[in-house]
Amino acid sequence: MNAPARLLMILGASMLMLGAGQTIADEIHIAVASNFTHTIKLLGTRFEASSGHKVTFSFGSTGKHYAQIKHGAPFHALFAADVKRPELLDKEGIALPGSRFTYAIGKVVLWSPIKDVVDAQGKVLQDGTFRHLAIASPKLAPYGRAARQVLVQRGIWEALQGRMVRGENIGQTFQFVKSGNAELGFIALSQIKHPARAIEGSVWAVPQSLYSPIEQQAVLLRESDAARAFLTFVRSDESLEIMRGFGYATPNVE
Repeated sequence: MNAPARLLMILGASMLMLGAGQTIADEIHIAVASNFTHTIKLLGTRFEASSGHKVTFSFGSTGKHYAQIKHGAPFHALFAADVKRPELLDKEGIALPGSRFTYAIGKVVLWSPIKDVVDAQGKVLQDGTFRHLAIASPKLAPYGRAARQVLVQRGIWEALQGRMVRGENIGQTFQFVKSGNAELGFIALSQIKHPARAIEGSVWAVPQSLYSPIEQQAVLLRESDAARAFLTFVRSDESLEIMRGFGYATPNVE
């Protein structure tokens, strides 16, 4: 075989290998509840490194994501902050059958970035020594509904209406508190808990008896080997350990 022919054969083989690699790797787009932002970013990085697939996330309120999906948004999967919307997508035939599962159980805390503002029993809510309290919208965000349940249980929901600053989602609510627009607020524990550092400021870990468990479910929306692989990865021991490090309880473990 002469040199030009050998060169053409090598180039042809290289193109075939490149084409095969492109069919193996895939890109998926996933809608994610705001409270799960930091956790799923780390999960995505680990998944991309081990699989070669590319994952793009869209963060926001579960209520808004549900509406977008109903109007045809091209997400491959939804990681919701509740059970209700994934269940609806299942019943409506939008979710792929048998794909729905609980990936984490969220925890609510009352937090301020300033020391000694929030006491360990949450008595600051009754004392009223603050101007603004941030909560996520109870209509759109499961963590907002949980905050409302806590305040109703404490008998101060109505009394605090004039001091509330409502975020569209728990991410925006966290920013209200972090920026100082509200001295304190109900947020997800996962927003301030990180495996590598201590929690800053002051916090009240709200007892589970004051609000309904925040069971968070995921569902597959479009057929994709890469998306199925990611959902499987999220259920792995490695991923469950990461989630617990960010303050979540995990199904069948805790």
